[in-house]
Amino acid sequence: MTDSKRNSILCPQCRRLVSRDEARCPYCGHSRPGAAWKNIVGLRSILDGDQLIRVVIAVNIAFFLLTLLFNTRRIGISMNPLFLLAPESTSLLQLGATGTLPIDQAQRWWTLLSANYLHGGLLHILFNMMALRQVAGLVDREFGTQRMFSIYTLSGVIGFYISYLAGVPFTIGASAAVCGLIGAAIYYGWSRGGIYGQAISKQLGGWAIAIFVFGVLVPGINNWGHGGGMLAGALLAALMGYTERRSTGFLHRLAFFGCLIVTLVVLTWALGSGLYYRFLI
Repeated sequence: MTDSKRNSILCPQCRRLVSRDEARCPYCGHSRPGAAWKNIVGLRSILDGDQLIRVVIAVNIAFFLLTLLFNTRRIGISMNPLFLLAPESTSLLQLGATGTLPIDQAQRWWTLLSANYLHGGLLHILFNMMALRQVAGLVDREFGTQRMFSIYTLSGVIGFYISYLAGVPFTIGASAAVCGLIGAAIYYGWSRGGIYGQAISKQLGGWAIAIFVFGVLVPGINNWGHGGGMLAGALLAALMGYTERRSTGFLHRLAFFGCLIVTLVVLTWALGSGLYYRFLI
């Protein structure tokens, strides 16, 4: 093996082959791609956008299955596809549903985050995860993994907080966070311009209109969460910037690891709290 090959690594940000000694990745601008702490196996997996998206989807599926296991009644097959494999409200509350009911009555503010990983039925989680897989990949490519996850997490929390202020009593789902990614992508397309930017704005703008129309026509949709998440995503995208204009910096990394740690803590607490209320009380 030649010295040049031994001195080459995959950039933790864009996954392109670069020299270990580069001060910045020549492709994405990521600082010190060869730093030892950035190339620890477990950490490297977290910093890989595609793998992180898969982990987020897996956690959503795991919590959906948990809510079904928490049901006190036998799971039935509903003739209404919207209620196919629907968890009970009690199961969702135990594992971290949010809204004025859990926050005002039990001061469960942490549910503003945990509710992003809960879903009300098979179609609910299926559509949200399909949308997440597509939009998160786009945002990851243009903003980088760390900014993508920060936008996803913070948009979900802000969206649910806005719906709380609007008086929504009970709400769940990843759609507020996914709408945040849609808002970020729309901002990117509008800001970048050109044929590529216009194509993104047009496509994701169509998604936003479809979400709005769906929310108006179908009862029980948290339109406040959707709109709040989308607005939050656009504002966060403008604040953080995208890779073409601003490389990943210290504050981006701080926000990412903060969101990651808080998410792990909150979901662990949600699981422990759910087990306590379901089986010990």
